[in-house]
Amino acid sequence: MEQIKVMVVDDSVVVRKIVTDVLSEDPMIQVVGTAPNGRLAVSKLEQLKPDLVTMDIEMPDMNGIEAVRAIRATRSRVPIIMFSTLTERGASATLDALSAGANDYVTKPANVGSVAQSMESVRQQLVPKIKALTGRPMTSGPAAAPAAAAPVAVRPPAARSRAPKQPAVLVIGSSTGGPEALTKVLPLLPASLPVPVLLVQHMPPVFTRQFAQRLDRLCALTVVEAVDGTPLAPGTVHIAPGDFHLTVGTSGASKRTALNQAPPENFCRPAVDVLFRSAVAAYDGAVLGVVLTGMGSDGRIGAGQIREAGGTVVAQDQATSVVWGMPGAVTQAGFADEVLPLGRVAEAITRLLPTPRPAASFAAARAAAPMGGLR
Repeated sequence: MEQIKVMVVDDSVVVRKIVTDVLSEDPMIQVVGTAPNGRLAVSKLEQLKPDLVTMDIEMPDMNGIEAVRAIRATRSRVPIIMFSTLTERGASATLDALSAGANDYVTKPANVGSVAQSMESVRQQLVPKIKALTGRPMTSGPAAAPAAAAPVAVRPPAARSRAPKQPAVLVIGSSTGGPEALTKVLPLLPASLPVPVLLVQHMPPVFTRQFAQRLDRLCALTVVEAVDGTPLAPGTVHIAPGDFHLTVGTSGASKRTALNQAPPENFCRPAVDVLFRSAVAAYDGAVLGVVLTGMGSDGRIGAGQIREAGGTVVAQDQATSVVWGMPGAVTQAGFADEVLPLGRVAEAITRLLPTPRPAASFAAARAAAPMGGLR
């Protein structure tokens, strides 16, 4: 198998060396070039023809967001991974970069005491994402995910012994590519959605709060970062905060958000499986689960539990997923009732929930939905 050709873009000589050294350790990866700013990176793209680009955000002359826009303006679809800081400004800039066309991001090592620790942080975060976004096999750790480059035959769902239950809650899981995917789904759902929505998007703290605020501006639904103990009401989307599992708590007939910092599952906290499992228990299986693009297999076990308890599962298809890891794992296990392109997911949600909207109303929502992603 040919090596993955990577271009490293960062204005820091130290960071360029750390990233280059880490990537060069992997026999599957070849660093074909570097650039200290976005303008030089864009000019080198045609010459180097990388399979993937790592891109810093804060750079002189042309910053990372501007470089992403310039690369996408050439119609290049080369995967781009941003380097971000765990700050309000870093989170905002990263979401801007994802909206501009970047595929994913990793966080820069913060407060680490040595070059060795910095290298290990980059190694754990960056290498699996490079392989996932280029469709290469991965062998261990959080990268043990089905991210296939070639089309995979869709396994039909397992047979049901009874009709599915009418959903009383919508739960959604996503990861790599999820921020932009969610901007194509949630704005098409009406404010009158008859059920509450709980969502896990793999993101660190700070990022989830800003992401919720941006989605709230795009959607008719109310979108918030989940706070422990909030009553669940129709028409509100609760996004799991970074580093906290989101579950459904019950008190008599009432249901509330519940947050905890139990150990990660599938190397993730928040984890989709944790949310799905708790929704099944709280709603006696009357759950609609949606699994969107993402690396790894988080959500596969939870989707199986939803279906076994009488709920319904929708998975994004391979062609429209940035990485067909999570939805692919659900589909290949036979847990997906429907496997759909991203553009049909919102319509499926409205159809599968109680009191589905008329087709004309859905078309009007589509026409009125904001364009341009995370602004």
